[in-house]
Amino acid sequence: MKTLLPSLLLAIGALADEMPKPQYEHGDIKIPAARADEPRRASFSAAAADEYLHKGAVAWMGAKDCIACHTTGLYLQARPALTPFLGAPDAELRTFFIEKLGANAKAKREDRLKATHPAQEIYLALGLAEWDTHVAKKLSPETERALAAMFELQLDSGTWGSLDCWPPYESDAYHLAATAALAVATAPGWQPAPGVQKLKTYLQTTKPPHDYSRVLLLHAASRMKDLLPAAQHAELVAMISKHQRADCGWSMRIFAAPEAWGRGNRAEKLKTEPDFTEPPSDGHMTGYAIVVLREAGLPASDPRMQRGVAWLRTNQRESGRWWTRSLNTDKSHFIT
Repeated sequence: MKTLLPSLLLAIGALADEMPKPQYEHGDIKIPAARADEPRRASFSAAAADEYLHKGAVAWMGAKDCIACHTTGLYLQARPALTPFLGAPDAELRTFFIEKLGANAKAKREDRLKATHPAQEIYLALGLAEWDTHVAKKLSPETERALAAMFELQLDSGTWGSLDCWPPYESDAYHLAATAALAVATAPGWQPAPGVQKLKTYLQTTKPPHDYSRVLLLHAASRMKDLLPAAQHAELVAMISKHQRADCGWSMRIFAAPEAWGRGNRAEKLKTEPDFTEPPSDGHMTGYAIVVLREAGLPASDPRMQRGVAWLRTNQRESGRWWTRSLNTDKSHFIT
C-alpha cells in the first residue's frame, strides 16, 4: 500500500490539474468554468442571466479589484438599462467605480496612460453615465469627473492608447474611441468637452479595422446623432444583417479575419480551431448585434430581430450565460 500511495497522490494531483478552474471565484461565489458542452436551459430565464452577471461582476471586483471591460465594465455598461425589468443594478458596483475614480485622480498621468488603464477609465465613465441615464435619471458629479478624467488621457489623434492584445474589448484603439463616444452621448445633460470634436473627427475619418469595429461605430452613431450621415448608417445596418447566419444567430468570428484582431496576435490560435471554416453562432455577437440594431432603429417586430431573439431564447445555458468561445485563450472564456 505504501508503494502505491505516491502514485495515487500523483494521479490525484494530475486529475486536479486537468479540471478546469471556476470562471469566477471569490468568497462564497464560485461559478463553474464556461464550456461548449454546458447543457442548455429548458426555457429562457432573465433571472438566471442577471444572477450570473451580478455574481461574476462581484467576484471580479473582489478578486481582481479592477474595472475589466468584459466583467465589471460590462456589468455597469449593460445592466442599468434593464432597471425597468429587473430592478436597479447592484449599487456596490457603482461605489466601486467611484472609488476607482478617486484612485485614478491621485495617480500620475503617465501611469494612467499605461497598459489597459485608458480602457478602464473609458468603461468607468460609460458605466457611470449609464447609471445616471437609467437609474438616477440625472447627471451626477461623479460622472462629470469621470468624463473629464477620460479626456485627460485622449491622444492627439482623437482616440486613446491601447495594448492591441485582448480582442475584442481591448483589441484596438478604434474600440476605445467608439466606447468613449458612447459614454459622451449617454451622459444625460453633459456639456461636451473640447476633446469631443477631436473624437468625432477620429471616428469619421479613420477606417474601421474590421466589421466588428463597424458594429461599434453604428452603436456610437445611434446615440451621437451627428456622427454619421444617414446613408452610412443604413450601410452599417445592412452589413450586420448580412452576417446573420442560417441558425438565426451571429458569430463574432465572422466579423474579422484572424489577422485583423488586434495586431494579429491571435491569428494562429483562431486558424487552428476545429470550426474555423464554419464558426458557430455565439451569445456575445448575437446579443450585441440585436442591441445595436435595435438602437439603430429596427423595431422589435423586424424578422431579423425576431429570429435573433429566438436564437437567444433557445441557447441559454444552465448557468444563465450563453456560450462564446474566447478569441484569446481556451481557459476562462470571459466573453460569455
